[in-house]
Amino acid sequence: MDIQLLRGPEIAPYIDDLARLRINVFREFPYLYEGSHAYEAQYLATYLRSADSLCVLVRDDGQVVGASTALPLANETSEFQQPFVAAGWDIERIFYCAESVVLPAWRGLGLGVRFFAEREAHARRLGRFDWCAFCAVERPADHPRRPAGYRPLNEFWQRRGYRHHPELHTHYHWRDLDEVEESAKPMSFWLKELAP
Repeated sequence: MDIQLLRGPEIAPYIDDLARLRINVFREFPYLYEGSHAYEAQYLATYLRSADSLCVLVRDDGQVVGASTALPLANETSEFQQPFVAAGWDIERIFYCAESVVLPAWRGLGLGVRFFAEREAHARRLGRFDWCAFCAVERPADHPRRPAGYRPLNEFWQRRGYRHHPELHTHYHWRDLDEVEESAKPMSFWLKELAP
């Protein structure tokens, strides 16, 4: 596997690959996301506009098989900033770890650990962040599309040093696979204090 660290505009040549990857992976539970290429291209443009954004890109034999993104929370959309602003946090001091997506055949190879390590190292190099944060969708335990044997990633995140802050929550809109229209999905945040 070839792992590249791309910053800001360097991500541009891979927008189509990243869009396909996100649509593919986020169809799975718990996101159940019915994505469109047009929306994905628009969403990913946020990372092109941020000089301090990062994409950890994984390719195998030329195929993009995994990626993880991050950027300063101050460069994110209001849906992700608002819970912190309302609670009195300084969003200029928070680095936001967005998504990590890996195709099934390449899971279990340590990429999730590498993704967190690279994003946190990038935040430290930038030198102005005290916290890393990410958010995750909340689905009920009895959700009808929850696969048998599904295990949430909470323990994995806790081993990386992140703690759940359910008081920091937001809603993000997308269309589930079985929905006709978009609906609001509850999401809550996890945070880790960055050591020097």
